[in-house]
Amino acid sequence: MRHRLFWSSLYTIVLLPAALAAQSFTLQQVMSAPFQSELRASPAGKRFVWIADDEGKRNLWIAEAGADAVYNARALTHYDADDGIEIGDITWTPDGQSVVYVRGGDFEFPGKPAPNPDLLPPGVEQDIWVVPVKGGEPRKITEGHGPEVSLNGALAYVLKDQIWTIDLADPNAKPQQMIHERGKAGSLTWSPDGKSLAFVSERGDHAFIGVYSLTDRVLRYLAASTEKDSEPAWSADGRSIAFLRQPPDVSGIDFKPRREAQPWSIEVADVASAQAHEIWHAKTGPGSVFHEADTDHQLLWAAGNRIVFPWEGDGWIHLYSIDAAGGAATPLTPGGFEVQSVALSADRKTVYYTSNQEDIDRRHLWQVAVDGGAAKQITRGEGIEVAPVVTADGTVALLRSDSRVPMRPAVVAASGEMHDLAPQLIPAEFPSAKLVVPQQVIFNSADGMQIHGQLFLPASGKGPKHPAVVFFHGGSRRQMLLGWHYRQYYSNAYAMNQYLASLGYVVLSVNYRSGIGYGLNFREALNYGAAGASEFNDVLGAGLYMRSRPDVDGAHIGVWGGSYGGYLTALALSRASDLFAAGVDLHGVHDWNLELNIWQPNYDPNADKEAARIAWESSPLASVKGWRSPVLLMQGDDDRNVQFSQTVRLASALRAQGTPFEEHVFPDEVHDFLLHRTWVAAYQYAVEFFGRYLNP
Repeated sequence: MRHRLFWSSLYTIVLLPAALAAQSFTLQQVMSAPFQSELRASPAGKRFVWIADDEGKRNLWIAEAGADAVYNARALTHYDADDGIEIGDITWTPDGQSVVYVRGGDFEFPGKPAPNPDLLPPGVEQDIWVVPVKGGEPRKITEGHGPEVSLNGALAYVLKDQIWTIDLADPNAKPQQMIHERGKAGSLTWSPDGKSLAFVSERGDHAFIGVYSLTDRVLRYLAASTEKDSEPAWSADGRSIAFLRQPPDVSGIDFKPRREAQPWSIEVADVASAQAHEIWHAKTGPGSVFHEADTDHQLLWAAGNRIVFPWEGDGWIHLYSIDAAGGAATPLTPGGFEVQSVALSADRKTVYYTSNQEDIDRRHLWQVAVDGGAAKQITRGEGIEVAPVVTADGTVALLRSDSRVPMRPAVVAASGEMHDLAPQLIPAEFPSAKLVVPQQVIFNSADGMQIHGQLFLPASGKGPKHPAVVFFHGGSRRQMLLGWHYRQYYSNAYAMNQYLASLGYVVLSVNYRSGIGYGLNFREALNYGAAGASEFNDVLGAGLYMRSRPDVDGAHIGVWGGSYGGYLTALALSRASDLFAAGVDLHGVHDWNLELNIWQPNYDPNADKEAARIAWESSPLASVKGWRSPVLLMQGDDDRNVQFSQTVRLASALRAQGTPFEEHVFPDEVHDFLLHRTWVAAYQYAVEFFGRYLNP
């Protein structure tokens, strides 16, 4: 049962509840605030630069401290179209006078053709640009990505998996390939004196750390092995490099619990000889699998010749430090919580980090000395603070949000007081005062596990009972919070949940097992994903919790989600159509044996038929015969994360058995929609769909 847009609109007018007519804001308004991200501190002076995505118009913004220490913010670039062209890979020149950035291309899959959802006739390139902070037009430098500027002004970057270089100061300079090497180069890192470049050479089942000396034009690989080496970090004198060494994963399919492995280690190499020695080794058991913090660099070479690194040896992601010569690791952040983002002070003596310590469904800023001691909490309250950065003079800034205002950059005083850098970016029509404050709820899943969620209650509505919607985030390595999210995809989802609540729905956002924030064993939940779909226990528990609420109409509970959340939406409808009356599935996974090929190109279901059988039985298509509730399917057909054929196959199966479904396809859109208007359209279709099926 598929309706054209005209009929969808007609049914909306007829069947949506009275709450729609009385709604206090529109979907467009609640999605009107720019999404602000990638905050970077200048290496010289008090300046910060970041990206503001204003309804699809992506630009760099800069804030500079004036004589009165008040920051003045302005746009540094002036792109004026919702064209789907992303900006990223921001880096400063060492003097802090210019910003280098990349525009266009696929930042998640750099080797793939640049997406073009706006159907621009010339297509889209991935180019490196530079713009002066004092004003002026951006200058295109060359094609490529991953730019890094040396102390001497040389720009190194990656093009077609190889390393190239160009003189940034000379507008007439021509690019030159620095080296020819067999692997796929990435993670470029200049030495402190700018005379050598370290990088990761990815080679499939193994990876090397390479170092190229511009002085003698020699390429060396540091202690090459059969393992995967990554995260090169230079010592202050430029003589040594620390790096991670991980045994390759030979445990089978992805999207399954992985609590133990051959332990990883930290190596320190002498650059001149290319010889390395191990300074630390993870224990067997918890923490033997490396799990990264949400930060640009996993190893930080700090003052006192100490190396700071993340490890979850106690079942939680924490920071530790160790002497570069080796010895015992010092725990910096012990306790039952997780560290997220990390930054070093300019003198490299202090680590600033965000965590959910004492506030498990939010994030706050803390600091601790690199050699240990008591940690100090800097920010607190009902906000969310992430992604700290530090200027050369020690000024700290971060991204912050709360339940009513999305992520925006702010400077932080030692007292914890925060001052937004660009409050003018929040538009007047943004309905912050009309948004509800989500409540933390904890309910039992079907197998008894405790699950956290955020409950959005409608501000008003007729009658004691409301239709309800359950939301599942994507990932699955994500955690929804008690406020606006720090990732754009989930910030959009938060806006949608707020809008649904404004229409009179009771909305529950679920942090199901296999997500982050609640420790190793929760993230690596037994039998999750392709190993048994144990998250369905949380899906069922969420539905039963909503049905038990006195303010919910148990006959009208819907479900929605995207990506991994689309997978759980499809599981909910295929296994529990008696509980969930309708669903909206955005680019969901419907057959694990198909999806695994994206992340493991050599995956062969015939190699382990038992694992393939379990993966199939964990898929919504395996239980499609029980699917009776109507569903709205939406996906872009240039999706690089979930094959478009996942939706094609599900639509075909539903059509064959007569299950009612509708569909909206977005030509040339990718997984994380690049056009703002695509997000608005998709959510509007979802609102109309729920209006037809969930309201009595």
